[in-house]
Amino acid sequence: MKTHCLEVWGDFACFTRPEMKVERVSYDCITPSAARAVFEAILWKPAVRWHVRQIEVLKPIRWINLRRNEVGSVVSTRNVETAMRAGSGDLGLFIEDDRQQRAGLFLRDVAYRLHADLELRREADPEASPLKYQEMFERRARKGQCVNQPYLGCREFAAAFRLVDDLAAEPPPIPETRDLGYMLYDLDFANPADPSPRFFRARMESGALAVPASDSPEVRG
Repeated sequence: MKTHCLEVWGDFACFTRPEMKVERVSYDCITPSAARAVFEAILWKPAVRWHVRQIEVLKPIRWINLRRNEVGSVVSTRNVETAMRAGSGDLGLFIEDDRQQRAGLFLRDVAYRLHADLELRREADPEASPLKYQEMFERRARKGQCVNQPYLGCREFAAAFRLVDDLAAEPPPIPETRDLGYMLYDLDFANPADPSPRFFRARMESGALAVPASDSPEVRG
């Protein structure tokens, strides 16, 4: 199975720790779920599923404290359903009435190399071959095309990206080893109505973080 590689970078990033209830505090580096979202932003199809295998940190881990204005609520699902049935309704949110100011501990000046495999879901496209989607992804990534702009944890932290064709010609990751503790792996959608988070013990070795398979005993609910 072919492994695809992307380099992504940006001015700021926030991969929020779920245990922080009020203020946003980022993990030390990009999480597997955020890395998967970058690949899906370039190519998403019902027949394609991405599996992140490795994350390389290319720049020193640096932090910045920021205070931001956020909207404190979302449009009610009940209001949406009522508007759909009635054919009209007030679904607007007024920022001035629902503004919250929150502090956050974010990453700054980040860059990563992301390695992921493309899995073809045969039940969604029985006639297709993996090569078709692999070439589609590489063509789109090489041209800078995407379904939506990739981002680094928060949508306002846009990410630039490029396809890495020759790993041997790329610079090595940062020469740093550290235990990152338990990190969010992804959400388990076995019960779509109530997805549950899954975690794994993350350790960066010489700037590289190995991501276990989703069915590995290292990944826990």
